[in-house]
Amino acid sequence: MDGPREADPRSMRERMLAGDLYIADDPELAEANSAALDLMAAYNATTARQQPLRRVLLERLLGAVGEQTELRPPLYVDYGAHLRIGARCFANFGLVALDVAAITIGDDVQIGPNVQLLTPTHPVEAGPRRDKWEAAEPIAVGDNVWLGGGAIVLPGVTIGDNTVVGAGAVVTRDLPANVVAVGNPARIVRTLDEPAPADEPVADIR
Repeated sequence: MDGPREADPRSMRERMLAGDLYIADDPELAEANSAALDLMAAYNATTARQQPLRRVLLERLLGAVGEQTELRPPLYVDYGAHLRIGARCFANFGLVALDVAAITIGDDVQIGPNVQLLTPTHPVEAGPRRDKWEAAEPIAVGDNVWLGGGAIVLPGVTIGDNTVVGAGAVVTRDLPANVVAVGNPARIVRTLDEPAPADEPVADIR
């Protein structure tokens, strides 16, 4: 990934969308972020009795949102346009979806409160980080996934269909379909074609 401005003729937005290093303090990106933050603030200010208005604002804010999907405010995004979520999904209060890169969420996904989907990355090297270079890697969540409350999904992670991520888990690498993963870093504790252990309370997953 190139860092110096003069080494790459692309705009910062083009660099960002390609997953390369870019400077976020760029007029084009700042305008897109400001527009998203205004829509986000309007969405978060709605009440439970304003579902039609919520839907209109959500469709304007996000890249795509499926039928019968509900995201309880507050919702936090960077751009919104890079977040695509399928049908019949539910996200409880406080979803953070930092969509510098694409975040793709399938159908029938359940998301607990205060879940974080984090695509941004920063250089480990001190110099480029001091110069405010950053990048991002996409996140993909399959169909019928359950993300327990407070779970954190890190940049570049893909989670397979039907997988359950326990409360407070930190997902640092891809998870296959049909597993239960818990802990920090998240580790697979069983596959879903196996019976649950008798001593595994539901609360450990939520």
